[in-house]
Amino acid sequence: MSVAAIGRMVKFSHSLFALPFAASAVVLVSGEARLDAWRLGLVALAVVAARTAAMAMNRIADREFDASNPRTMRRELVTGEVTPAAAWALLLGSSGAFVAAAALLSPLTGWLSLPVLAILLGYSFAKRFTWASQLWLGVAQALGPMGVAIALTGRAPLAAVVLGLGVGAWIAGFDVFYALQDADFDRGAGLRSIPARFGVAGSLRWARGLHLLAAAAVAAAGPLAGRGTGWWIGSALLAAVLLLEHRHVAPGGRLLPERINVAFFNYNAFASVGFALCALADMALRRGP
Repeated sequence: MSVAAIGRMVKFSHSLFALPFAASAVVLVSGEARLDAWRLGLVALAVVAARTAAMAMNRIADREFDASNPRTMRRELVTGEVTPAAAWALLLGSSGAFVAAAALLSPLTGWLSLPVLAILLGYSFAKRFTWASQLWLGVAQALGPMGVAIALTGRAPLAAVVLGLGVGAWIAGFDVFYALQDADFDRGAGLRSIPARFGVAGSLRWARGLHLLAAAAVAAAGPLAGRGTGWWIGSALLAAVLLLEHRHVAPGGRLLPERINVAFFNYNAFASVGFALCALADMALRRGP
């Protein structure tokens, strides 16, 4: 067993998707927050630890299903590259790091970290009892920008809530795409999801609707916090990338499953990083020298 195998198990590199939107939430509240290296470091630790805990829980919870699914049967916890004991240690360690980082930020965020953690970990079991499991993931992701705002200001202003709605809709929409790969397996295994319930055509409609909501909400969050041109440019970039993603994965409404993994990393990484850079540039330019 290696550190690299553990990193692959929880897709640690995909933290690249979470951190940029945490940075964007920082931009939204920068006018009323005390931004210092210690607090920003704790925010980054909390974001990465929360995501790591959620992914570890998902792999532990789905181990038996993954072993039966041709698409997932080579995952590290199934093949033995990572032992169950190591996966549980990672889950407990990252959960503890998340709670500790939140508690160090403020007593309020320390207490709030417990129900947030329950929502994050609960996602791994949602598909056992509800077809809305992708929406559950969206709710879990929406808590990120709101949590960053509370950590830095003690409250969740409307702009952070709207940004959270946009981020949640963005992730939920792509998770609908991703789950289409397993729709037949999920039905056979008694698991529930939007693709298993609504089929390909219905799932594509869900994904389009969620991504339209994502583009609109992310764009609206900026003006609510007094952001300017940089935020608008980033929002336009995000909307354009989402449009290209749909045309790449489902041209003319015809799903091409072999393109999903490429879209997941390339399109979503570019969208999140590009948007965050535009938001940070807006903050820097408006603050001046």
